[in-house]
Amino acid sequence: MTDPLNYTIYKDGEEHNITITPVNQNVAGGNLYSTGVFKLTEGEVGMGDIVFDDQMQQWEYTGMGDLTHQDAAEIAGFIKVNDTRN
Repeated sequence: MTDPLNYTIYKDGEEHNITITPVNQNVAGGNLYSTGVFKLTEGEVGMGDIVFDDQMQQWEYTGMGDLTHQDAAEIAGFIKVNDTRN
């Protein structure tokens, strides 16, 4: 995944539009390397990161209470489905 994606999650009866921005690094030859880090924002508000292992199997959410574990798991599942490394 190289471009940001939008994801809508419903929590507490409200719709939240989350932007998922992959953190990539340029490597020799102009190629992009996916770091497995995905920044989450809602509008201008940062919500933390979802960080995957090298195989995109295990993940952790680094935010401080903005999302529940279940919310983060839903977003992580969406990222895995849309990541081009799969």
